[in-house]
Amino acid sequence: MKDYLETDVLIIGGGIAGATAALTLAEKGIDVLMVSKGKDYTRSNTYYAQGGIAALPEDEPADLFVNDIIKSGDELNYRPAVSQAVADSQRLVRDILINKLHVPFSKNGDEFDLAKEGGHSSRRVLNVRDMTGRVIQDKFNEYLCTLPKLTMLFQHTAVDLLSYPHHSLNPVRTYEEPRIIGAYVLDQKSKKIARVFARKVVLATGGLSSLYLHSTNPEEAVGNGIAMAYRAGARLANLEYVQFHPTSLFHREADSFLISEAVRGEGARLMNLKGEYFMEKYSPLKDLAPRDEVSRAIYEEMIKNGNDYALLDLASFAKINIRERFPTIFQTCLKFGINIEEKPIPVVPAAHYSCGGVLSNLNGRSSICNLYAIGEVSATGVHGANRLASVSLLEALVWGVKAAEDIVTVINDDKDPYVIAEVPEWKYPYPKEKLDPALVWQDLVTIKTIMWNYNGIIRTVKRLERAKADLEYLKHRIEKFYQQVEMGNRIITLRDSVQAALLIVEAALRNRVSRGAHFIKAEKS
Repeated sequence: MKDYLETDVLIIGGGIAGATAALTLAEKGIDVLMVSKGKDYTRSNTYYAQGGIAALPEDEPADLFVNDIIKSGDELNYRPAVSQAVADSQRLVRDILINKLHVPFSKNGDEFDLAKEGGHSSRRVLNVRDMTGRVIQDKFNEYLCTLPKLTMLFQHTAVDLLSYPHHSLNPVRTYEEPRIIGAYVLDQKSKKIARVFARKVVLATGGLSSLYLHSTNPEEAVGNGIAMAYRAGARLANLEYVQFHPTSLFHREADSFLISEAVRGEGARLMNLKGEYFMEKYSPLKDLAPRDEVSRAIYEEMIKNGNDYALLDLASFAKINIRERFPTIFQTCLKFGINIEEKPIPVVPAAHYSCGGVLSNLNGRSSICNLYAIGEVSATGVHGANRLASVSLLEALVWGVKAAEDIVTVINDDKDPYVIAEVPEWKYPYPKEKLDPALVWQDLVTIKTIMWNYNGIIRTVKRLERAKADLEYLKHRIEKFYQQVEMGNRIITLRDSVQAALLIVEAALRNRVSRGAHFIKAEKS
């Protein structure tokens, strides 16, 4: 990569949100550069999404779907955003995923075989059995490779957003309103950092759940977009609402493999190691309660009985062909010696989804000029305090289109978007120290452990205060470390991890009201 690149739109991230925006923009004749820090398109949360994408069925009133989303979000949702997601769901799923990308959603005869998941009052989840996200991502990649207006760069990591007046050498810019003009981007192979200038920048960097010791996310999901947006001065919202998926596979070698909520949708029930089915004690919806309630119920049963996990019994209740409906789950569990057609699955909750993020409006615009945020990195208000199952892919699809359409209408309004000579090249420390991977690994493990123990499923003020103090100390040390060592993906990950973790803890400390995925337990006096 040369020392600078120019494009109409820079998209940071390559999951369904970024891919949808890229597709829509490129087909409108807009030059798009999409960068992703993963080695290929598979390193996104979209690729690992098993369950499906929810869309309004033709014979269902919209209010029913809207109310399910708001009920799951503990009524902290922004209703106009929820209504937009539901209203556009059927059209965009049909036009983009079915007609354009030809995603082979499961069918029963000529009709789509819709699934029902926790919190949904009807069957409205389109799926490709238990590998929906992977197939959608595959189909997007095939299509994006055909678009001449789109350039995709993998193994390229955004370091920081470029902004006026902060990065300008022209002191007169001080009098202007802040605006984003691109990003510093690292080429992981050459270890060189280039300036990428763009009229508009779209953050589609995904989530942050790999900040936790147990997570269903790929290791790249550490909140890079949250950290970059914060440093640039963007407004953030709802970061305390980190949703834990109730059922990840409990096995030493399973790397928190996700057991889809659709498994409970097909009749599976949770039980403790005594063989007691327990969800009816915690919710009238029993095993199909919202994720926050199910996660806390499992956690309480584990603590009460002194167990490290619970059991998910599909074998006793399934009325479907298990290995045909859940082939990936069946084969993965079988690899670890668990035949789910015959015995229950050992499960444990794991950090799964960030309901908050960079505050963005109905068109994906953030609070800073020229910066958009879509997908899991954003806080649109769709999810409120707790996400309804299979609505994340829907939100990403809808806002990917909305942001792209908005950009098309305004991209040429600014006649002087940036002046390359005003923005300095990246400054490397001299002399550069070699990065010691043991130091990075230890700090990352420390961050994950702090987040799991002090800012997890059930929180207390004392735990959060300890987390804040520990993370502030770490942040000070890591910032000094960052300034001294050679640039690379690991040190960027470490710097953004401690920043994002601290932002989550501070948000949790400010909010003393238990709601949705944020449960703060009163301490005994």
